[in-house]
Amino acid sequence: MPRTSRSSTAIAIALAVSIMVPAAFAADVQIPVAAPASKSPDWVKQSNANAQVLLEVLARFNPEQAGQFGVEGLDEQVIDLKPGINERSRAALKQADETLQKRLAGEKNPQVRQDLEILVDASAEAIRGGELTEKYDIPYFNMPQLMFGGLRALLDDQVPAARRQAALVRLRRYAGLEPGYTPLTVLAEQRTREQLNQPGLRGPVRAEVEKNLANTAFFVSGIGQLFEKYQLSGYQEPYAKLKEQLSAYDAFVRKDVLPRSRTDFRLPPEQYAYALSQYGMDLPPAELVTRAHAAFDAIQKEMQAIAPRVAEQKGLKATDYREVIRALKQDQLVGEAILPHYQKRLAEIEAIIRRERLVSLPDRAARIRLASEAESANTPAPNMRPPRLLGNTGEQGEFVLPLNIPAPPGAKPGATQKFDDFTYTAASWTLTAHEARPGHEMQFAEIIEEGVSAARAVFAFNSTNVEGWALYAEAITKPYMPLDGQLISLQARLQRAARAFLDPELQMGKVTPEEALRVLKEDVGLSDALANQEVERYTFRAPGQATSYFYGYTRLMELRAEVEQALGPKFDQQRFHDFILAQGLLPPALLRRTVMQEFVARTTP
Repeated sequence: MPRTSRSSTAIAIALAVSIMVPAAFAADVQIPVAAPASKSPDWVKQSNANAQVLLEVLARFNPEQAGQFGVEGLDEQVIDLKPGINERSRAALKQADETLQKRLAGEKNPQVRQDLEILVDASAEAIRGGELTEKYDIPYFNMPQLMFGGLRALLDDQVPAARRQAALVRLRRYAGLEPGYTPLTVLAEQRTREQLNQPGLRGPVRAEVEKNLANTAFFVSGIGQLFEKYQLSGYQEPYAKLKEQLSAYDAFVRKDVLPRSRTDFRLPPEQYAYALSQYGMDLPPAELVTRAHAAFDAIQKEMQAIAPRVAEQKGLKATDYREVIRALKQDQLVGEAILPHYQKRLAEIEAIIRRERLVSLPDRAARIRLASEAESANTPAPNMRPPRLLGNTGEQGEFVLPLNIPAPPGAKPGATQKFDDFTYTAASWTLTAHEARPGHEMQFAEIIEEGVSAARAVFAFNSTNVEGWALYAEAITKPYMPLDGQLISLQARLQRAARAFLDPELQMGKVTPEEALRVLKEDVGLSDALANQEVERYTFRAPGQATSYFYGYTRLMELRAEVEQALGPKFDQQRFHDFILAQGLLPPALLRRTVMQEFVARTTP
């Protein structure tokens, strides 16, 4: 999900963490909302009316994000950073919580009750997240990225031309050129200064601030390129003003925030525990680490067994899996060859899905494209950019490949880091299965087509159920890939196991960033660019989030084994997978309960 801001306000953090999932997370997806109401059964419509209680809070304080979810009428609105934001947003959340509690007490429909429980939990966790952030952190906003994200949401090929004009109003409001609006950079600086010298509060991670400052130019130029692309007249004056304001804001960050930044990236234990819970982790970190290390060793052995077969098939002298991966990476796709290759690979995987009856495919074709420089800085990893799922009028998700990312602070001006992890033929199998089909794209397409409630699509969301499904999608496709594709699919699984022990071990102080980089580059086989991005992810982009892939995949594999045992010869994987996707984005415990009570119960006599 694109990163837009990171602050201690209850709305930008509490809502972002518990409802939107933090804009601070460079994960592989953004969060959907609900399918068009016309496709929803009556109980879903009733549930969605309850979800509006929290969506209205989000719309009031962060309309850019709410608008991306599909809430109507917010295209010209901008995030609230005015004085008293903490108190006002917390009061709104508490009022929403009280309303939802009252509705839950009187609700008889079991499905609506379940969704109300999800909403009540989301509001309570939002409040708790905001309180923890206020307890520990100085407010800090990455304003260039926040503004780029707000404008990029409107300036897009799939946004109707009539809506794009609102980006000009939003730009003017960002710059404080509309009556009643203060420049957003001024408000952000005020909120930071209010707490800048507060004893006991921590500044942001130094590496994060330096990275953000280094990326400013990408976002500023990216804004101008968007307005040029869509030929919106009259943007030049507010854009020029905004550039001046962002330059002044960066000067403030360098002068006043950077000296208060910290080199120790570790979160306080209760804050890290909260982050893990928000991403869906319900295992103690020590147990997760033990499981992940064991899985890492087992996957390495599996890779070592297949590597000589790949080498023989490809005519390579190397037999160690690391050497074979390096050799496979030499055959890089470049330029105009990249998109046609991925489109061809998707068609091949879809043929496998149909032949093996893995899951029911949607009628629509999947979309794949390359990222711009600004988008690559915004989300420096391959990602699924889903459509507006509330009131969708034909928008589709996009599988986006960022092939270059800005170099670390201190590199030569204009330098970029090169990924070699995604643009060779063996890698395109598992990456397409993860981001497109049968992975993320299928999740979001199902929500659009089946009418999943907003509670299950948004407020029950956590990274474990989303990323767990995508890694599981790789696993069910892997047996039908060629040998080199299977090796790289195992490498991707190895990377997820490494995440599940490196992230918590970094937070525990058991490994250093340098040691983590060594594991990722030497044992997993990642490029310098991807390994650096991974360590940034664990240390300041989204501590805790990277554990969710391995854990979600593990829980799904356990659930499948349990269902297969219960159903025996009656087990049908296509029906099982269709049922999983039809539930929206339920976390593992709730998903298991639903599968056993509904899917298994309906299948057994």
